[in-house]
Amino acid sequence: MPPNTLYDRTLDLVKIDFAPTHRPPSSARVVLATAVSLVGSLVADAALVAIGEAVFPSTKGYVHFQFSDYSKLTIIGVIIACVAWPIVTRISSAPRWLFFRLAIVVTLVLLLPDVYILQQGQPLSAVVVLMCMHLAIALVTYNALVRLAPVRPQRAGRRASGSEANSVSPT
Repeated sequence: MPPNTLYDRTLDLVKIDFAPTHRPPSSARVVLATAVSLVGSLVADAALVAIGEAVFPSTKGYVHFQFSDYSKLTIIGVIIACVAWPIVTRISSAPRWLFFRLAIVVTLVLLLPDVYILQQGQPLSAVVVLMCMHLAIALVTYNALVRLAPVRPQRAGRRASGSEANSVSPT
């Protein structure tokens, strides 16, 4: 039956169906993917800062290139993404499709502060490096989560039917 309300059509468009045919990733896998995301993102940030300072010597010592400055924001962003992944796997039958698009939208939104500080007179070369850092964090985190903490197949013997969610077990 096709969706008949705007709400239903919107959920259908973004592939939120609250009836996945898979199980979410295991907690251990999510913890592993989170650790890999954190370490990988911080290493990518540090590498991009080093490259940025080498390519653009005028950015040496730039305040936002200090580890204490970018690491806090990186850790917060990665943790939020790592909490979001298991949620997405529970609400969508196409979690990678949805999470990929969410990652793009969130990354674009997180570029807005960079655009703002550029308009406030920050050096273009430094802001470009900051933007590259956002992209690197998104790539590292998305790939770590979907590859190291993938959804699991439905348990054997379980049918994935829409009526299961609404049925009440006999007592």
